[in-house]
Amino acid sequence: MFSLQTIFGQGKLFYSLLEEAAVAAHDSAAALHAMLKESDRQPALDAFKLARQREREASEKISQALVDSFITPIEREDIEALGSALYKIPKQIEKFADRYALATRHLEHIDFAPRAAMLEQAAAVVVKMVRQLPKMDLGAMKALSDELRSLETEADRLMLELYRDIYSGELEPLQMFLLKEFFEILEKAIDRCRGAGVVAYEIVLKNS
Repeated sequence: MFSLQTIFGQGKLFYSLLEEAAVAAHDSAAALHAMLKESDRQPALDAFKLARQREREASEKISQALVDSFITPIEREDIEALGSALYKIPKQIEKFADRYALATRHLEHIDFAPRAAMLEQAAAVVVKMVRQLPKMDLGAMKALSDELRSLETEADRLMLELYRDIYSGELEPLQMFLLKEFFEILEKAIDRCRGAGVVAYEIVLKNS
């Protein structure tokens, strides 16, 4: 029979790996916000590559731990779902950074920082949600889920402002295209955070 020490040890391992993935996702969002609020906004892609690499490593560790472990603190499908949701956040952010590096000269007068700030906030809430998992506190998790939903709603409102700029007639066609594309990438990144939060909340709802 497995000892309680073994069971608790496996729980600590999985929760630690999920937190590692969530922190890497947040670091990627923080790097994007830091870049976009600088006056020169010169892309420094190393920070994104590093965060993405850490996310990949955490994802691989989770997959390997699922293979090696007979006992898991929550259902295997839930661990896989949350790991996959967390993996998608820095992937989306890196997509923005890579494309931004190619189009910087066309976007000199576009301020992405407010949306990037919301993305960073959303990723920070995801970290808090993952850290709450071992406690299985439904009330605390619901409060964080509501906070994440509120951020998503505000991001949607900002997207409406974006379309006002696009339809103003003051932008060149290329700028209109790029503006729409980059804001939609940011919006999708926030959606990825929301998706991870939904999985975390549903895990606690199931196990509380």
